[in-house]
Amino acid sequence: MIVILKTLLEQIKLIRKLYMASPSNDSTAPVSEFLLICFPNFQNWQHWLSLPLGLLFLLAMGANATLLITIRLEASLHQPLYYLLSLLSLLDIVLCLTVIPKVLAIFWFGLRSISFPACFLQMFIMNSFLTMESCTFMVMAYDRYVAICHPLRYPSIITDKFVARAVVFVIARNAFVSLPVPMLSARLRYCAGNTIKNCICTNLSVSKLSCDDITFNQLYQFVAGWTLLGSDLILIFISYSFILKVVLRIKAEGAVAKALSTCGSHFILILFFSTVLLVLVITNLARKRIPPDVPILLNILHHLIPPALNPIVYGVRTKEIKQGIQNLLRR
Repeated sequence: MIVILKTLLEQIKLIRKLYMASPSNDSTAPVSEFLLICFPNFQNWQHWLSLPLGLLFLLAMGANATLLITIRLEASLHQPLYYLLSLLSLLDIVLCLTVIPKVLAIFWFGLRSISFPACFLQMFIMNSFLTMESCTFMVMAYDRYVAICHPLRYPSIITDKFVARAVVFVIARNAFVSLPVPMLSARLRYCAGNTIKNCICTNLSVSKLSCDDITFNQLYQFVAGWTLLGSDLILIFISYSFILKVVLRIKAEGAVAKALSTCGSHFILILFFSTVLLVLVITNLARKRIPPDVPILLNILHHLIPPALNPIVYGVRTKEIKQGIQNLLRR
């Protein structure tokens, strides 16, 4: 992952050098940085909004750090499912650190400028890590499918080796498919100013400032994003369909509730992740009918609320994690 990030930064810097050296762009001053304007219509609300956002950020960081430390120190949690949960927490932490500190810096100190490479690096992390989370949910759904539908084969299928391969797959698939998004945006010529009417460097907000044709740029992100997210959601749906089919056949008393409880936390997180994503998509599609600040706020919350709730849901509903946190506090 670090190699991919270094490659991306090098490519962005190379593209900028070629663009600045191009004689065809003499009439247009090259853009070296962007200005992020959060909530253009409600500037006075930023200080008040920063308080709940700051608290949610601390909650997300603290909850995910606690979960990671608990899984690391508690030997009983050294199992494939909790390794996948650790991956989800790491992705949440990176997403939060990529978006929220910059937003709070804008609110508190007015630090609106963001360098050209930093903007497209943020764009890459947001696009790739969002689909990595979706892919992680898909792998966890498969884990629950094997645990409930093939319990006797679970130890031989879901092994540490399987988890390692799954992690490599999650990172590689989503990083390489998402890599062209910031690179396509970085090669555009920006002649409509450098003011982004957003708190973060989304592809749509940044590419609007270009005087080039951005059709292919937007089309690639749409196709790539929905291919990744769509395939994950379809596989999750199929996994839970098989799980429900098997559970309904169980006739032993209390067995149904026990089987469903093993995947209850996972299902809640998937439902919440999908719901927030769906609301964000709908508000962007209906952008002309709603205030422009609403999609901006929802985009920020989408990078903050799931990371804050994911470890809490698992911590409250999973007996082993709850016991591990209690043991951690006693030390």
